[in-house]
Amino acid sequence: MGTRLALMGIAFLLATAAPFSASARAQDPGPPEYGPVRGTLFIVGGNMQDSSGLPQKFIELAGGPSRKFVVIPTNGGNRNPDGTLRVYEEAKVLADWKKRGLTRVVMLHTHDPKVADTEDFVKPLLDADAVWFDGGRQWNAADSYANTRTVAELWKVLGRGGVIGGTSAGATIQGDYLVRGDTSGPDVMMTAEPNHQRGFAFLKRSAIDQHINSRNRWDDLIPVMKKFPDYLGLGLSEDTAIIVKGDRFEVFGRFKVAVHDNHRTFPPWEKPYFVLSHGDVYDMKARRVEAYGLGTPPRASASPSPAR
Repeated sequence: MGTRLALMGIAFLLATAAPFSASARAQDPGPPEYGPVRGTLFIVGGNMQDSSGLPQKFIELAGGPSRKFVVIPTNGGNRNPDGTLRVYEEAKVLADWKKRGLTRVVMLHTHDPKVADTEDFVKPLLDADAVWFDGGRQWNAADSYANTRTVAELWKVLGRGGVIGGTSAGATIQGDYLVRGDTSGPDVMMTAEPNHQRGFAFLKRSAIDQHINSRNRWDDLIPVMKKFPDYLGLGLSEDTAIIVKGDRFEVFGRFKVAVHDNHRTFPPWEKPYFVLSHGDVYDMKARRVEAYGLGTPPRASASPSPAR
């Protein structure tokens, strides 16, 4: 009798636990579809004046000025106009960041993907807390680092809970589809050059444009979204960033972010995108605005010097 009662009790517990387990699974959102599983992306639409508060926010997200930072200037160009290799002076590349109080910051650059694939080259990334991509032309970073050990180590920075940031071209390279990747000039949105069509996809299923306010690029992602209707298009103004954690981002900065979302239905008299402002939070997986901020920019610091 005792054995029978015990078996009946176990059966009851299994029967009642199953629905709860199924419910828990149903509520589990699973891994992010867009942003990294861990870590943070700091994606800036260009310029990034100190007075915008953006450099300070990047440092804060990394854990403060005593953390280890790596700055990658490669988007500035691998070669000079005459074809010679461009040489970056580390002191100049890091000068603005040191003025902001960083005490452990190094430069990382190569024009050669074979070098970028070596153990020695990636050593500065092994204990990095934050990595920054300067602006320029995004296809330069693709030439140097795509499909190399460097990108693999960048993912590990995120996996440790670190931060990857960048402005202008340093924003676009973080996306999946590489807009303005044509070597003939930045006005070509979708290049035919096969090696310049993909970014590093830290923000998956996305296409990221920049300088949309100052260069009147508000509509430029429209043809990209027609070709990639399931992607999320993000047009960032200057002095404006999105802070990405998992499948959510928050707008931080002075101006607007244009969100191109083909899952929405727009009236024919409206542009096929909507805009978000400082403090607004967007759920990329659910494709909905999760919260609206006050629309006011962050308090400006006294120093107006631009970032690289």
